[in-house]
Amino acid sequence: MATLFRAGAVFDGHRYAGRADVLVEDGRIVEVAPGGSEARSARTSTTVVDAAFLAPGFVDAHVHPVQGGLERLRCDLTELSTREEYLAAVASYAADHPAAEWILGGGWSMPAFPGGTPTAADLDRVVPDRPVYLPNRDHHGAWVNSRALELAGVDERTPDPPDGRIERGPDGRPSGTLHEGATTLVTRHLPPASEADHHAALMAGQGYLHSLGVTSWQDAIVGAYSGMDDAAATYTAAAASGDLRSHVVGALWWERRRGVEQVADLVARRAAMTTGRFRATTVKIMQDGVAENGTAAMLTPYLDRCGHPTGNAGHSFVDPTALREAVAALDAAGFQVHVHAIGDRGVREALDAFEGTDPARRHQIAHLQVVHPDDVRRFAGLGVAANLQMLWACLDDQMVDLTLPVLGAERAAWQYPFADLHRAGARLVAGSDWPVSTPDPLQAIQVAVTRVEPGSDREPFLPAQALSLETAYAAYTSGSAWANHRGVGDEPAAGVLRPGAVADLVVLDHDPFTGPPEEVGAARVVSTWVEGAAVHTA
Repeated sequence: MATLFRAGAVFDGHRYAGRADVLVEDGRIVEVAPGGSEARSARTSTTVVDAAFLAPGFVDAHVHPVQGGLERLRCDLTELSTREEYLAAVASYAADHPAAEWILGGGWSMPAFPGGTPTAADLDRVVPDRPVYLPNRDHHGAWVNSRALELAGVDERTPDPPDGRIERGPDGRPSGTLHEGATTLVTRHLPPASEADHHAALMAGQGYLHSLGVTSWQDAIVGAYSGMDDAAATYTAAAASGDLRSHVVGALWWERRRGVEQVADLVARRAAMTTGRFRATTVKIMQDGVAENGTAAMLTPYLDRCGHPTGNAGHSFVDPTALREAVAALDAAGFQVHVHAIGDRGVREALDAFEGTDPARRHQIAHLQVVHPDDVRRFAGLGVAANLQMLWACLDDQMVDLTLPVLGAERAAWQYPFADLHRAGARLVAGSDWPVSTPDPLQAIQVAVTRVEPGSDREPFLPAQALSLETAYAAYTSGSAWANHRGVGDEPAAGVLRPGAVADLVVLDHDPFTGPPEEVGAARVVSTWVEGAAVHTA
């Protein structure tokens, strides 16, 4: 059977192309007829889909759908915003799940609490008898109650680990917030999720992504990290059974306490796990933390609340020399390397590590919150992709209350330099980092174009760094598909509308290119298609 999409307007993966008919047969695009001409199939049975707007499906180049799915199935705080709402939700979840050994979930926002650090005392009032472990939205910190600290043996005598920090009261006792590597003091005691739990989480995450027009993605951590169980077996089983409807690249987790001896293990995992629509061809390295808790790696120290330099310049989780050795070894083994880098020192250390690597690997650095101006042009020169989380480039509460005060004016002006990277020739790709923030690509694209949080009346944040709508949309389609090596060798291209490309498509209810930029995110997904088959219909 063939499907004919009669589109009022199309975006072809690179540019806005106006009216066109797009004919799909056997999972691929066979004809794109522009203007008023009509594509016709020789087949006797053709389904016609009238589309106000048709585009390649979005490709999320940095997302955690199993983790996000688990949170949606557990104590999900992601749609809430205040301390009182969080505590009410935790109390309600605990009451509804009296047999749960631990209260798990997450998704709280740092600006809801003074200094971004909630307390165990608050949780103790609503769940005094069972341990509670709730990561925040960025998953670089966690909120725990006293019972969890007690079970983990964490008290005033427990030292901070080298890669993390325990928030403490004036008496030195843990106050209820754990940062970065300190979360492992508790996560090592969490009960493991079952195979059924993981499968349900992947299906929930996949369904949610499909509902937002996302047709394929890169899972940015496949391995055990900060309370996350290794989802490798979940993906391979779903790929073998056909439950995995989308093509997915898995980024295998680099254990920062080990060295290059783990490359052989990763090569073996790649061979064992790659099957069907799942390919474990990338390795993820977490080079630093986040700015809000002072763990992103900076070239100069953070400021205190009075604007004075502190003694803290953040953490390089992997020693720069060891990072260069790791990247060289992974590059030689044929892996794409995907580095988390938030601070300007973290970004520079990653770029230094990519010197001399093979651009064909399509290595990438994600997040790129603070980039020193001297490093912007290095992305294009090294062939390293800039993996953008567009939704964060705005003056939201976290930026205003927690980030700007500790960066200072000069460094704050280096944040999310999307336009500078584009002008310098960097390859732009895009990802959501869900469940850190919404996986809705249209919301993210709107911020990339406006530099304003959706629904906010604040001024644009560094508006000179805004992207055009075509450029932002391309990053989330053809750009991210390129990063996932879709269209390499004999595989049909994805992320584009052209004959021969795989028919991963999204239909929207109206054309976002014809309205004001601040309404791009108001477009809604009518249907999502993977290889010519509908996987979501509104």
